Amino acid sequence: MRIRLVFLFAAALWASAASAQEPAPTLQIVWPPEGAAVQLGSDAERAIGVVVQSNYRLLAAGQCGSDERCGHIHMKIDPEGNTCNLPGRPYNSMNSDFGGELIKARFGPCPSPTGEHVIGILLADDHHKPILVDGKPVTRFVKITTR
Repeated sequence: MRIRLVFLFAAALWASAASAQEPAPTLQIVWPPEGAAVQLGSDAERAIGVVVQSNYRLLAAGQCGSDERCGHIHMKIDPEGNTCNLPGRPYNSMNSDFGGELIKARFGPCPSPTGEHVIGILLADDHHKPILVDGKPVTRFVKITTR
């Protein structure tokens, strides 16, 4: 009887572990909030900090090792075009140099740093490839006004 109970308990644990799936990747822009009016930095880059949150570990590119739930953020200002990208780059900023939840949004390269803008972020793996859910990249967008 005792052996049977141990076997049933072990089988239940195995079935529970086998059926447990990892949650889908999540991504949020914590700050600035949708519709915020944000004062640009006084530096040449006219930079502000964008705070993001994810259920992935956010590390510098190439630092994730074997952790498959690890990556970094690519960010574009006004992602429908390329006018705010850094010269020679397909994005405005990313956190792959340092990792973490803070990204420097550089409005200086934009033709008009002040005014209405959209901040778009994309979750990328350790090798800069987009993380996909149901075949679509994990992205978030927030519309703000800079001054």
